Amino acid sequence: MSSNSFGKLFTVTTFGESHGPAIGCVVDGCPPGLALASEEFKPDLVRRSTGRSRYSSQRHEADEVEILSGVYEGHTTGTPIALLIRNTNQRSRDYERIAQTFRPGHADYTYWQKYGIRDPCGGGRASARETTMRVAAGVIAKKWLAERHGVRVRGYLAQLGDITPDGFDWDAVEANPFFWPHAAQVPALEARINQLRKAGDSVGARVDVVADGVPPGWGEPVYGKLDGELAAALMSINAVKGVEIGDGFAVVAQQGSQHRDEMLVDGFASNHAGGILGGISSGQELRASIALKPTSSILIPGHSVDLAGAPAEVVTKGRHDPCVGIRATPIAEAMVALVLIDQALRHRAQCGDVGAVNPRIPSGPVA
Repeated sequence: MSSNSFGKLFTVTTFGESHGPAIGCVVDGCPPGLALASEEFKPDLVRRSTGRSRYSSQRHEADEVEILSGVYEGHTTGTPIALLIRNTNQRSRDYERIAQTFRPGHADYTYWQKYGIRDPCGGGRASARETTMRVAAGVIAKKWLAERHGVRVRGYLAQLGDITPDGFDWDAVEANPFFWPHAAQVPALEARINQLRKAGDSVGARVDVVADGVPPGWGEPVYGKLDGELAAALMSINAVKGVEIGDGFAVVAQQGSQHRDEMLVDGFASNHAGGILGGISSGQELRASIALKPTSSILIPGHSVDLAGAPAEVVTKGRHDPCVGIRATPIAEAMVALVLIDQALRHRAQCGDVGAVNPRIPSGPVA
């Protein structure tokens, strides 16, 4: 299977399946001298993990990272960093009943058509379990970005089904299992998930990611556009069906006089563009959003066919999320961070001296 790597200078290659013995990744191109220890991966892996609360899949994995290479005496060496996580809580028997059928809405059918073989256990390579390694790689990217450029990447759940935040507080995001920015609404989210679980159904979600401290100049004008690479990276996350940069699809109803981000001597007047102009960062806050579909791993019977093409009924039992968006925040953060570190290194290679002589306006917006 090809295309398991992404990035140009900071490259990440992932491997492994949901119910295999282990998952892992190789991070190539990490600058040397970055302090790195196994325990630094734990906080973000816990944020992404299943079993974190009763509102997500109850698969419990330790997610202990083994650093196999690329780190010497606690610092990166500039050589490939190999990371490994052992799978310890597989329950493959849950998938025995569907091994001969295609789950509607899943990658079963397309994998079968492409490769002529598939791993039905937990979705195999198509499982969201693979994103664990993206989050691990993202830990490295986030740390380097913060130390080298002061960049901070944060995300939150911006919509669950038809529920949207009534207020916003960054401190609330990490204080509840939904990454929800308004604490008073958490009971309503709990009730919604409990209702879905009881009905054996699921719902979609929206996750927003914000990166502040991104300097102007990152990205390329045509084929390496920062927004284009962010869109590709975010769309590669399981269940993502839409990506927006800045105002996204809301621009359809806007007029040019409203949408353009006017520039004043003390900063930008607005940020409808999401911090990217012409594929290059403007120095403003970078904003990206993803829309995640409702998972089709549900208890409600659905029509399908088996491997012989005969009609079949599918009921997906096992440990599944009523809303995959609940755990998507750290994954989306990781993908944004991985794109940013790659673009930062590419910018440094070609244009690293330019910023020192060019003036910049404050990142605004003006109050």
